[in-house]
Amino acid sequence: MLLVLSGCASTGMHGHYGSERFPVPDEIADNVDFWRHVYGVWRRDQIAFHDDRHLGVIYEVATLPGASQESYTPEQRAWIAARKRHHAKRVRALETALREQRPLERADRQLLARFEQAGGREAVFGADDRVRSQRGLRERFKRGVEISGRYDGIFREIMRAHGVPEDLAYLPHVESSFQTHARSSVGAGGVWQFMPATGRLFMTVDGDVDERFDPILAADGAARYLAQAHRKLGSWPLAITSYNHGQGGMARAKAQYGDDIGRIVEDYDGRYFGFASRNFYAEFVAAREVAAHARRYFPEGLTYERPWRHDRLVLRHSLPVHRLASHYALSPHQLSALNLHWRTHLSEGRRPIPAGTTVWLPEGSLQRIASHPPAVPVVVERKPAPRPQIASTPRRGQAAASRYHIVQPNETLYRVALENGLTVPQLRALNQLTPGDNAIHPGQRLRIGGI
Repeated sequence: MLLVLSGCASTGMHGHYGSERFPVPDEIADNVDFWRHVYGVWRRDQIAFHDDRHLGVIYEVATLPGASQESYTPEQRAWIAARKRHHAKRVRALETALREQRPLERADRQLLARFEQAGGREAVFGADDRVRSQRGLRERFKRGVEISGRYDGIFREIMRAHGVPEDLAYLPHVESSFQTHARSSVGAGGVWQFMPATGRLFMTVDGDVDERFDPILAADGAARYLAQAHRKLGSWPLAITSYNHGQGGMARAKAQYGDDIGRIVEDYDGRYFGFASRNFYAEFVAAREVAAHARRYFPEGLTYERPWRHDRLVLRHSLPVHRLASHYALSPHQLSALNLHWRTHLSEGRRPIPAGTTVWLPEGSLQRIASHPPAVPVVVERKPAPRPQIASTPRRGQAAASRYHIVQPNETLYRVALENGLTVPQLRALNQLTPGDNAIHPGQRLRIGGI
């Protein structure tokens, strides 16, 4: 069964969905239409079997046997593998018939015509190794559209502030379907799916805070990345593709084919420029089309989430979560639920939240309580004074008074020792640190005297 994309869309839409900034050249028009079907037409119990270089060649769209779950059962995986072998065998038979110049059956003539339209007659040869399956994502995409109601307005505001097209706010539909805890198999995380190394260039990613998982802070990082990529590459199709393939990779593609995203997708054979990179821009254009006309693609109705309206506080000093929550009459759980970028040990109060960290609060909190949370004072533990009637001599090694220093952001062991009239070995000895232990963190309590 050979399907033509524009003929199987329930919406009846077909053609190019680009714009001046986001053009769709002929070479990728089929790719855009394919992903439009994946996002807005094919359900998750439907599997499309297709050619992975020429996405306009679709062998069949079949219904998955058994219950449709988030992942495949072993039986469903076996069924998919069998269908792929079936279509690979059929293409090999067509290739053999062409080589031997034998007459073709009607179904084979239709398949050959589709290959000729998509990539020329030579595209048939080797197609048996290019049979791929793609599950429909209609339900997942619809849910992403509903979640996007929470962030779309502020994402667009961020894009405008950085001078990039506000429709780049649609990019999370491709990356994560707006799933805030999304993680990829290669380590990308959050709604915007930043890799850790790239994330560190555009936001805070360290042992305490991972802003990749805050949709708004990561959106700011994404806008700055895309602005930088556009300055370097000179076109939005290339800048968007670099979000998947890297700016260096796209610079090499541009050196060969200029700004022509169609030729790059069709002909560029760079290292790691595989299926995901070739299709990333087409996926974005398709996602933009479906999300922008969501009521057309999801006529059964949508329930958009309420826009994100919260107060932003930047901590002036390190503070435990329970003290911060108490200041605004919240529970630590309520506060942690709003701040997805805090690592678990911060949310659970095992380490204080570092100074400079963004804190999201319920809307109106800063108007209701205008004061900034007070700092935790330096703790000084003093031994109770001896009773006058009893003369006593402190035992050897006993502290008359123990003094402590609360570590501030960017302080080092050397700096703490210097400020308190100690040497680093003395400071280590006071705190039972090993000779090679130099690691301290904001909020940590260090003993600086008393023994």
